[in-house]
Amino acid sequence: MKRKERAMPRVYILILDEAARITLAEMRDHHPKAYLRERAAALLKVEAGWSIQAVAERGLLRRREWETVGAWVKRYEQDGIGGLYLRKGRGRKPAFPPRIYARDARARA
Repeated sequence: MKRKERAMPRVYILILDEAARITLAEMRDHHPKAYLRERAAALLKVEAGWSIQAVAERGLLRRREWETVGAWVKRYEQDGIGGLYLRKGRGRKPAFPPRIYARDARARA
């Protein structure tokens, strides 16, 4: 029986210029939002030669899915620093409007 060789994860090549590297390092070290510090650290590790899977499994404080880290990299490449921020309109929508709208409707009637 033949043994299959275990394939090594492909290393994604992220190329950053010096200004982007400095910006991400500052964001990683000093940004007030923890999720942005984490995303900046992940990008810097991918740029340093880590595979996306290695960053997701053991490169951050908390384990992430490799698809999540890959999405961060992809959005950074498409939108720059703005792609790292949380996007408006995400998440589950309320089944009913908030109570404040109901009060306003009663007041108008």
